[in-house]
Amino acid sequence: MKMRQWLGIIGLAVALYILWQVRQLLLLGFTAVALATAINQLVLWLRGRGLKRSVAVILSVSLMVAVLMGIFVLVVPPFAEQFQDLIDLLPDGLSQIQSGINWLEDRVLGPNFPEIPDATGFIQQLQPFGTSLVQQAADIFSNSISFLLNFLLVLVLTLMLLVNPQPYRNVFIRLFPSFYRHRIDRILTRCAHGLGAWTAGALFEMIFIGTLSGLGLWLLGVPLALAHAVLAGLLNFIPNVGPILSAVLPMVIGFLDEPWKAIAVLILYIVIQNVESYLLTPIIMANQVALLPAITLVAQLFFATSFGALGLVMALPLTVVAKIWIEELLFKDILDQWQ
Repeated sequence: MKMRQWLGIIGLAVALYILWQVRQLLLLGFTAVALATAINQLVLWLRGRGLKRSVAVILSVSLMVAVLMGIFVLVVPPFAEQFQDLIDLLPDGLSQIQSGINWLEDRVLGPNFPEIPDATGFIQQLQPFGTSLVQQAADIFSNSISFLLNFLLVLVLTLMLLVNPQPYRNVFIRLFPSFYRHRIDRILTRCAHGLGAWTAGALFEMIFIGTLSGLGLWLLGVPLALAHAVLAGLLNFIPNVGPILSAVLPMVIGFLDEPWKAIAVLILYIVIQNVESYLLTPIIMANQVALLPAITLVAQLFFATSFGALGLVMALPLTVVAKIWIEELLFKDILDQWQ
């Protein structure tokens, strides 16, 4: 290799190393871009009704703030009150669980499966896991200030991108050689359309999940059905992990109200998720952004490992953008042209 080739490889390696070191900051920037792209769909719709962009931006941001405040009012105060009730009822709940385990051991597991360890040994094995959970909860609380600062940074960046996005787009395009800038501009346009289409499909699914969850929990008589429905819709934004998390709290509350309700809630959420996975998602996402389930799961694991909790939340938008760039740069511009 010639000297300039070695220098190019070294420069590329140094650039990749620097990018990896600031990956959290880059993720915050991408989060702002994704959020601005989603809100911009509403801005464009309002502009199509004859409003100026500044007015459309103000109305869109005001609507988003109102929605967030409404969600906060619906979810946080009832759950705070219910959490206190859970603390008061926790001894009775643990007693009921222990009674159920003892009955299961004496009547089913003991006579038929004597090699299975008893509940006491199993609970002792879970104690280190419980200690770890408590430590993680303390770490989350200690990082709340950092979370607030990151949230404010994302909010400011989002507003800047919404007010006048073109200069930032031009700066990014100029990072590429002049002969390739028109191509990059088209790729960015496709990324914006892909994020907008995915956002629309995700919002529809969230409303669908929230509505069915609320109706089902209301019919089962589970307390705080509306708050649980809102939480189920929001957590559906995180495939695979979100639906599991959304089912835990209504199951616990249902169990403390009537033990059979916990099983009923579990069955309800399984049915809803199967309807969404096998009926709704193929119809909605087929016309939006198609992502294979295995790719979605691998992307969640990769981004959660590399970027933490925010990486898990933003895994699908990141995957949508990565898919478009790989298709355009690697497949169309390199592999398809390789003779």
